[in-house]
Order: sequence, then structure tokens, then C-alpha cells
Amino acid sequence: MMTIHEPLLNGHILINGYRIATGIHGAGTPLVLVHGTPAHSVIWRELVPVFVGAGFQVHLYDLLGFGASERPVRGDTSVAAQVTVLAALLDHWQLPKAHLFGHDIGGAISLRLAFEHATRLLSLTIADIPSYDSWPSPTWKHMRDDYAQCALMPASAHRSAMLRQLGMAVFHKDRMQGETLQRYLEPLCGVVGQPSFYQHQVAHYDASYTRDFAEKLPQLDLPVQILWGMEDEWQAVAYARRLQRDIRGATLHLYEEAGHFLMEDAPLPVAAQVIDFVNDIGRI
Repeated sequence: MMTIHEPLLNGHILINGYRIATGIHGAGTPLVLVHGTPAHSVIWRELVPVFVGAGFQVHLYDLLGFGASERPVRGDTSVAAQVTVLAALLDHWQLPKAHLFGHDIGGAISLRLAFEHATRLLSLTIADIPSYDSWPSPTWKHMRDDYAQCALMPASAHRSAMLRQLGMAVFHKDRMQGETLQRYLEPLCGVVGQPSFYQHQVAHYDASYTRDFAEKLPQLDLPVQILWGMEDEWQAVAYARRLQRDIRGATLHLYEEAGHFLMEDAPLPVAAQVIDFVNDIGRI
């Protein structure tokens, strides 16, 4: 049984010449976790032990340009490029089929993988994802439009901006404080973290990667569930309902008193829902 004190990331893999920080925990049904922005694998810390205890082999990683993975000087870290990285990781992990759980842009990445490689997914859970024309949200748009200058702002101003944005990510504000807050901030700040954040994350907040969802989602033939925080300040619940309408057979689960970082506000209910969803598929 995994404990919450074990490191989430316990390995490194070269994918297309770039170093990706990865973790594998447990044994059993393969479940791949794909985080979003402005985040990294820390967002899964409370869920991974629960998944392992429920009989899953959990695979997770930091996206290229995020967290403990390589921050390439010129490499592409867009949603489209991250799909290629994820497909290569599935190959490396020797997972011909797996259940995926993607949050935020991790959900958009997972959906694009499903468009291109549907047979590799046993099921897909998406949570609070950008979709259609839903992003960047107003509080991120000005940073995206001026990301090169933001990368050069004084460190104190950047840190203040990150404190404001991370505070918006949760409904329970006390859950984004202390050690948890510092773990989120660490890869986003500093002489490497600050410019990397704007180059590798903010610069790619681009709805061009999701505008075709209306056309492609109805073609999905895959068990899909949608999880959403009712108090999400970045992605309105209306988009969750639209996703449910466009994805044949998709189920939607809304969480009260939960924001965009659903796994911070409601980690155990979210983990339980994923476990039940995957187990129900296995019984069909």
C-alpha cells in the first residue's frame, strides 16, 4: 500500500529527446493521470494512494515544460505537442490500453489523444477542462497576450500574480496555503521557473486546440465521465453541460463548494467517483 509520504515522481524517461519526470505506483488496472496548468503532479498527491489501495496501477508524470520535467529552450509544449508526449509515454509504459483521467489542459490533451488513438483508451475522465472557446479566462488572457513581458516582470510582482491565480483555483481558500501553496509555487517561480511558466504554459493558452470539439466530440465511442467544480472561477459549468451534450453517453458529476482545482477541494469524493466509474466499466 502506498503512503502519502512516498514521492509521487520516482523516475525519469527520455521522450523524443526530452526528459519527462514520471511515477508508477501499485499494481492492477492501469490508470494514467494527466495534470493541467498552473499545476504539476502535486495535484494528485491525495488521490494516488486511494487509487493504489483500490487496485490500480497509477501512472503519472509532469507535462513537458512543467514541474520536474525538462524545460526545453526551444521545444514545443503546446497542447498538440503534449499529445505526442502522452502517446509516447503509453508506449514506454507498455500500456496498449489504459483508463485516463485528465484535469484542465490535461483533459484537453486526453481528448485529443482519444480523437487520434481511441483504441488506446478504456475510459476517460475529464475534470474542469478548457473546451471550445472557453479559454483563456479573462484573468489569464492579459498574461497570454503579453507573456514575453510578463516573463521579465519583477519576481515579487510575478509571485503576487501567482498567489492571486492559485487562490482563485480553489473554493476552500485555506487549502491553498502553507506547504501546499509552496509546492505549487516552487516550479512557477525563480530564475528558471518564472520565464519557463510564461514560455511553456501561458504562451499556449490557445483555444485553437479546442475549437473543433463541437465537430469531433460527437464521434467519440468511449466511456466518458465529466467532473466539475460548481464554483470554478475559470471554466464555467455551462461548458461542462455542453461537453455532456456533445459526448454520446457521457455522465456529468458536479461538486458543490469546489473550484477549478477539484482535487484540492474534493479529493476523496473525486477519487471515489473515478474508482466507481472504472469498476462499473469492468463489470459490463
